[in-house]
Parts: sequence; structure tokens; C-alpha cells
Amino acid sequence: MSVVSGLIRVMERAARKAGQRLRRDFGEVEHLQVSRKGPADFVSRADQASERTIYDELRAARPDWGFVLEEGGIIEGDPTKPRWIIDPLDGTSNFLHGIPHFAISIAAQEPRLDGNGWGDVIAGLIYQPITDESFWAEKARGAWLHDRRLRVSGRRHLDESLIATGIPFAGHGDTLEWQKIYAALAPQVAGIRRFGAAALDLAWVASGRYEGFWESNLKPWDTAAGCLLVREAGGFVSDWRGVSQPICDAQLLAGNDALHSRLHKIVATALKD
Repeated sequence: MSVVSGLIRVMERAARKAGQRLRRDFGEVEHLQVSRKGPADFVSRADQASERTIYDELRAARPDWGFVLEEGGIIEGDPTKPRWIIDPLDGTSNFLHGIPHFAISIAAQEPRLDGNGWGDVIAGLIYQPITDESFWAEKARGAWLHDRRLRVSGRRHLDESLIATGIPFAGHGDTLEWQKIYAALAPQVAGIRRFGAAALDLAWVASGRYEGFWESNLKPWDTAAGCLLVREAGGFVSDWRGVSQPICDAQLLAGNDALHSRLHKIVATALKD
């Protein structure tokens, strides 16, 4: 059993406090005030309240750290200290349609040693308020669901594997690119799923529920915690070229240790055509 560090405790306390509000708002979702940010982009008071709660909790615990917030943008902190990357409600459309599949994602990213930009994600937490599942990971300390160690799926054959994805929609994603990948991959796997919350998709890869996941045109707050979870659970995360970055978001391909390279080959071949 892992001894939960002070950093993870800070993150989980913030997520659980925000999650209590989200659960209450989810029960009264028809009464929420909702505005549009762009085509098929919605922001509700639930997003804003969750972000404010998380911000206040983390600011109190680490007052000199910066923030990357989905709604609030970048807030600079001490450049020699880590920064928080926060999605206060991943799966907003699910939430607003009464679908109980959404999460809070919090990650901590450290600055590069040379002071030139940002380096590794050192801790990440994805909290699902409805199921009360807290997926978390720390660099070099493994991935966990509460106090249970996580490992990616042991399946080694594509025809036994479930793969998750995010399907392009109004204003987001490259439909032709997605169709090429889908057409190449779908005949070879046991199923493809689209549940609408990338953070949870990655947490589910880490916990062995999915064997892989692909999506493009995401943002750092969607994937920062999830990328670390998959890697610390023994999986791999890269872009379409197979290049691994601390946070993959523009192109993201995650898979277990047995299948990631095969998934990458299929994707790369499909996109050559």
C-alpha cells in the first residue's frame, strides 16, 4: 500500500471539496445557468464554482505556485516552483445532459532545471464525484485508485481489446483524420468507446478498463494528470509520430505496454494514405 504524500492529500482535498458541489449541482442540472464559449462549448456555474473551490484550496496550500486553469487562464507563480494544471469539470456536456460521467483533473508540473519552460508532471489526480473514485499518481511512485495499485491491462491481442476515443464535433477536431484512424483500427479490435471525458478515458487505460485511447486537439488540462497515470501504471503515451512529451494533448495515443507500439503503427500507417 502506498503512503499518500502531502502533495496528493492537498490535491484530493481540493477535488473532493469541489466534487461535493458538483454532485449537488448535478442533481439540479436543469436549473443551472449555462453560457456558450463557442460552437458546442458550454460553461456553467458548476464549472466556475468548481474551479474557484479548487483554486482557493490549492492557493492556500501552495501560495507561490502558478496555475493553468481551463476557465481562468494562466496565473503566474514563482517560476522556480511547480504549477497546477486544472480541469474543474471534464465532461461538461455529459454533466449538462444529466449523464453521470465527468471528472475533476488536477496535475502538478515542475519547471525545467535550466529554467526554460516546463518539464515533467510530478503528480496527478482524477476524481469522479459520482462514483467517488480517486485515481492518482506521482512520478516514480506508481498509479493508484485510492490505496490499490493500478496496472494497465495485460491483454496482448487487439481482437480482445477495448479502445476509447474522442469523436470530433462542432468546432473541434479533424474529422477526416479521425475517420482514417477509425477505419484502420475498428476492424482489428473488440470495440471502440466514446464516453466524452478524456481525463477519465486515460484513468481507465491506467486501471486496465481500456487497452488504449486516442484523440487529438485536446488541451493540457484534459490530459496532464491522465498522461502521468498511464505511464505510472506501466503504459505508454505519445503523439501520432510516437514521440513522448510530458503532456500530450494536440495528438494523444495511449496504450498498455503490449499494444501501444502496434496501435502507433496502425495510426501512422492510416495517416500516410
